[in-house]
Amino acid sequence: MFTQYTMDQLFLPMDLEEDIPQNHVARVINDTVNRIDDGIFEAAYTGGGRPSFHPKLMTKVVIYSYTQRIYSSRQIAKAVRENIPFMWLAARQRPDFRTINRFRSERMKDVLEKVFTAVLELLAEEGYVKLEHYFVDGTKIEANANRYTFVWGKAVVKQQAKLQEKVKALFAEIEQKELLEDAEHGGKDLTELGESSELTSERLEKAVTRLEQKLKEEPKNKPVKKAVRVLRKDLLPRQQKYELQQKLLGERNSYSKTDPDATFMRMKEDHMRNGQLKPGYNVQLGTENQFIVGYSLHQRPTDTRCLIPHLEKIKANLGKLPKTIIVDAGYGGEENYAYLEKEELEALVKYNTFHKENSKAWKQDISKIDNWTYQQDTDTWLCPNGRTLPFLRESKQKNESGYEVRIRHYRSMDCVGCPLKDLCTKAKGNREIQVSLAYLQYKAKAREKLRSEEGRELSVRRMIEVESVFGQMKNNRGFRRFLLRGLPKVSQEVGWLSLAHNLLKRATMSQKMKTVGQE
Repeated sequence: MFTQYTMDQLFLPMDLEEDIPQNHVARVINDTVNRIDDGIFEAAYTGGGRPSFHPKLMTKVVIYSYTQRIYSSRQIAKAVRENIPFMWLAARQRPDFRTINRFRSERMKDVLEKVFTAVLELLAEEGYVKLEHYFVDGTKIEANANRYTFVWGKAVVKQQAKLQEKVKALFAEIEQKELLEDAEHGGKDLTELGESSELTSERLEKAVTRLEQKLKEEPKNKPVKKAVRVLRKDLLPRQQKYELQQKLLGERNSYSKTDPDATFMRMKEDHMRNGQLKPGYNVQLGTENQFIVGYSLHQRPTDTRCLIPHLEKIKANLGKLPKTIIVDAGYGGEENYAYLEKEELEALVKYNTFHKENSKAWKQDISKIDNWTYQQDTDTWLCPNGRTLPFLRESKQKNESGYEVRIRHYRSMDCVGCPLKDLCTKAKGNREIQVSLAYLQYKAKAREKLRSEEGRELSVRRMIEVESVFGQMKNNRGFRRFLLRGLPKVSQEVGWLSLAHNLLKRATMSQKMKTVGQE
């Protein structure tokens, strides 16, 4: 009735490879990592001390764990002891969780991108990617940080301004009591500090030192004693704290105290349905055939300013950029258009009003300058009522990255009595428009490409390229929150995720091709 069963101990260890199917993802990971040059891993090891686990062993284990939705170092260490594919990849060796965590977050910090590039080159050799079409998009992933330990940039500026007023009032009070008359003790400098609009902790520290010196000479001087106590225990530490916060903020508007590199962003996963901002990172991915060709991590909640740093990183890693860049309307800024033109790249970049322009309401809205006529020979605009807006002046605007936008101003000579004025503008005077002619030209070129047959095909394809990769990461593999903290370590996690996705995708496609071949 039953097959033979015995618990007698085996004298020889079993061959684990026999229990792993031929098309298993563990075999794909094993073969791919074995083909990587050993010299790439040498930079991660300085030598000396106890012999380390082989970096290829550790790389295989970490990549395979990410394909199996195992991200905790303790869970990985447990799987190496109990799970057959893990045991086979590790050759029955058992690195503990500290070794695994140190390897993936510290040892590989300068090597992981080289490993990713090496794997990408192997995929290119096998024909999975060709670097012809590069689809870019971004997603936000929550940081491993407390959601309520936030620091807001506007609040820091406001509190620092209040602190400065307190310091000025304090020194004004000392001056009124004629405690700063003696220039020998720096009284003049202290008065100037109280009146200065620029307050730094360094200058405040010098002022406190001078007051302490004066207090040594006049121990019973109560106003100075009180001022030193307030400055040393309250005002100076607060000023130092605000300066540190501003340094951590940089160009951002917020950060988390538990992960200062994380910025508060609005996430799609809003369980409370109240638009709560959460600490997170903006992950930018570039794909081809749903393989991840490039990745980068950013602290900005919007995608517009992330495209150029992302492409620069890809060019540094690959030595060149793919032939055609396809992105959505979130990247349609003048600076990005100018960069792509400078790099002589074929680009398909939507702008934020591309789809609205096809609507009937947009075409009938005479307030939109897109429905006006620009007369290049006279450098004037012609409104729907036939009235001319001549050139008035030119202004320049610089964004945070230093890119300069030239804004040209045009104003109508006379809008009095125009029957369309109420539909054209709410201004009481004559209509004035502000336009960037360079941006209008970029939009016209983009519009022509997007409406072509190839443009429509690539736009439709973009919807299933990067979004499907994000779906695989977040939904199928359950990665919705980073485990590590800090921009360098979180970037490492994205690298491991990208490696795992590519090899899992390769295993799936290889299995499909073999199935089709058998049929």
